Amino acid sequence: MSLPSGFGGSGGKTGGGSDKGLSMPLADTFRLAWLDPELRQRIIFVLMMFGVYALGVHVPVPVPGFDSAAVVKTLEGLPAFDLLNVLGGGALKRLSIFALGLNPYITASIIMQILQTAIPQWKKDMQEGGEYARKKNNLRTRYLSLVLCIFQGWGFLQIMKTAPSIAAIPLHYQLMILLFWTAGAMFVLWMGEQISEKGIGNGVSLMIFAGIILSLPLQAQTLFDGAMKGFVAWWSIGIIAVLFFAATWFIVFFTTAQRRIPIQHMKRQVGNRQVGGTASYLPLSVNMAGVLPIIFAVSLVGLPSQFGTMFGGEQSPIGAWLLNLGSYLIPSNGQAVAPGIPIPRGLIGCVLYTALIGFFTYFWTAIQYNVEDISNNLKRGGSFIPGVRPGKQTKDFLDGVISRITIVGALFIAVVALLQYIAPAIAQIPSGYVSIIGGTSLLIMVSVALETMRQIEANLLMKQYGQ
Repeated sequence: MSLPSGFGGSGGKTGGGSDKGLSMPLADTFRLAWLDPELRQRIIFVLMMFGVYALGVHVPVPVPGFDSAAVVKTLEGLPAFDLLNVLGGGALKRLSIFALGLNPYITASIIMQILQTAIPQWKKDMQEGGEYARKKNNLRTRYLSLVLCIFQGWGFLQIMKTAPSIAAIPLHYQLMILLFWTAGAMFVLWMGEQISEKGIGNGVSLMIFAGIILSLPLQAQTLFDGAMKGFVAWWSIGIIAVLFFAATWFIVFFTTAQRRIPIQHMKRQVGNRQVGGTASYLPLSVNMAGVLPIIFAVSLVGLPSQFGTMFGGEQSPIGAWLLNLGSYLIPSNGQAVAPGIPIPRGLIGCVLYTALIGFFTYFWTAIQYNVEDISNNLKRGGSFIPGVRPGKQTKDFLDGVISRITIVGALFIAVVALLQYIAPAIAQIPSGYVSIIGGTSLLIMVSVALETMRQIEANLLMKQYGQ
């Protein structure tokens, strides 16, 4: 089961690949796609699924006393809550039937990806089993997603119980909430699969993209309301707009950046003719790990605050201690470390956040890019890197190149992740008024948009070639 676009990075694992940029102007791509009857039908289907998703985000769970305002007040400021709320289009904040969104599926996909690397038999099956192995792995991921829906939903309810209105809800109503959330999450996954089959692009990625797009109007409204009430200066909104476009350009540049390693294919005699002898390249993406290091880092940084909320918050000694610990780990926290020490606690959070991103970038790249497998594949295919001997020397060469690229990729991901905390300080506005500058949401949004446009462009070029 491959991860959604923008989550696990991309690149050449076996020696093949293509440019990650777009070869056609964006306006021409849209125009030609709309003029093509088949592509137009697929695009309309995708938009219809987006409409169903947008409707479902606004449908609350029909349980009396389930007060969304109380939950938001309890959970606001928790990094994991903010991330899941943005990815779900605000469904978690509204306590809608789509509150869990695709989070259980994403978690299940990550777990399955790690297990495929850790279990040799599964890895061998995926390499040699073909379509049957892929379908079997997809089924495992769906079952795991269903189990995680129950666990994640129950975990959310336990955190929310710190709000008195939620704690008073009887057990049978809590189980009903869990049932609605699980059904909603699986329905969103089904819509994503339908988009992959009848639409265009990776359906799951596009559903996540739709969730982020749905959260944009709410964030814009929050910023505008802040300006109307005098909490945000109008010139600050201008700075935010400039930073938004600058961050988008920065992400596009690094998302499409590649390190191309030349590959020479040996000539072979097939019957009466020679084949091979051509040259190509092995594309290695600068951002190999995608957005997963940010997700892992946010999850760990937010754990103390989440557990502190679950253990009674400020009302209990352990809850208060965990919340105090968590305040040092949140990058946006401007509270001083101690009286008389004007160092913000968020600075410690930024350092730890960056370190975690660097660690998980190397961890995920090591899982995704097995240099020994790449070296063996090149050797078996009669291909080699000019000036480098096949076998161990090729493995060492690729290991060195990937290690250096990963440093650049980790720095890029760290800068993107910290932009959402740096931008409010530059624009001199409270961090609660803007969260789309940089971070997970913008990186996913740009990656999915680029991947979808590449697929539309590839369809157009194939049709032109066929004519």
